[in-house]
Amino acid sequence: MSKYKLFSGTANPEFAKKVGKYLNVEVGEASINKFSDGEISVQIKESVRGQDVFIVQPTCAPTNDHLMELLIMIDALKRSSAASISAVIPYYGYARQDRKAAPRVPISAKLVADMLEAAGIDRMITIDLHAAQIQGFFNIPVDNLYGSVLFVSHLRSKNLKNPIIASPDIGGVARARSYADKLGYDLVIVDKKREKANVAEVMNIIGDVEGKDVILVDDMVDTAGTLVKAAEVLKSKGATSVMACCTHGVLSGPAFDRINAGTLDELIISDTIPMHGKSDKITVLSATKIIGETIRRITHNESVNSIFID
Repeated sequence: MSKYKLFSGTANPEFAKKVGKYLNVEVGEASINKFSDGEISVQIKESVRGQDVFIVQPTCAPTNDHLMELLIMIDALKRSSAASISAVIPYYGYARQDRKAAPRVPISAKLVADMLEAAGIDRMITIDLHAAQIQGFFNIPVDNLYGSVLFVSHLRSKNLKNPIIASPDIGGVARARSYADKLGYDLVIVDKKREKANVAEVMNIIGDVEGKDVILVDDMVDTAGTLVKAAEVLKSKGATSVMACCTHGVLSGPAFDRINAGTLDELIISDTIPMHGKSDKITVLSATKIIGETIRRITHNESVNSIFID
């Protein structure tokens, strides 16, 4: 009998099933319902006494419902005498609110961390936090896995003629540099001025993209405004093609319309968030192996970092 169990919330059950398949473990049975007023009701339908439990639940849209559902599941498992509870949150919502960027605003990423710890988690597993320092908001182990391992192997297989990595903004340079180093490509930067949330105005390109196959890399794509505008500017500067690798496909609001109508040639995302739309330009890679292998290594007290060493 396995000493750990895997459960899933309703945010992305297919992802949890794939993780379970990798681990050769069935997803545990839990009843998750809502009262007529919207309150969430959870019952764990099997014993977890003395078990190490992993709950798979990205906090994607509707973010507040999925976050509250996760908190209630954690509480239910804690009160059912689970030995340990690990929150597997492939996409960590509220991560963009990681600092006081204006007067009298919250640091919501820290608030969410506090709530998760208060609910009773012993560890968090996630992929490509929007800001790596969010790990420091927790007083428990946090495994912030690198989505680049998915995209790097895929990009190598494309055999691009004249590739170059691009960061969509100054803040993403460290992430873009890691891709460039692993692939042996040069790096350029898209300098943009953001007027307000979800609206980005691309200003200029730092570096030469003439005749290059440009690969934009970022942790997430939300409304796709930045990516589509960046693609337009890159092509106006002579880029042969522009693709983007974004770990989390939030794809809200006008995202699909923008991608389909824009000059971006391809968008490559992972399946951390279920995709509620369609575009021939979007390629989805599965992150379930990374999550599954991390869980396996944690349960066997093996190194997680070695997964990402080439």
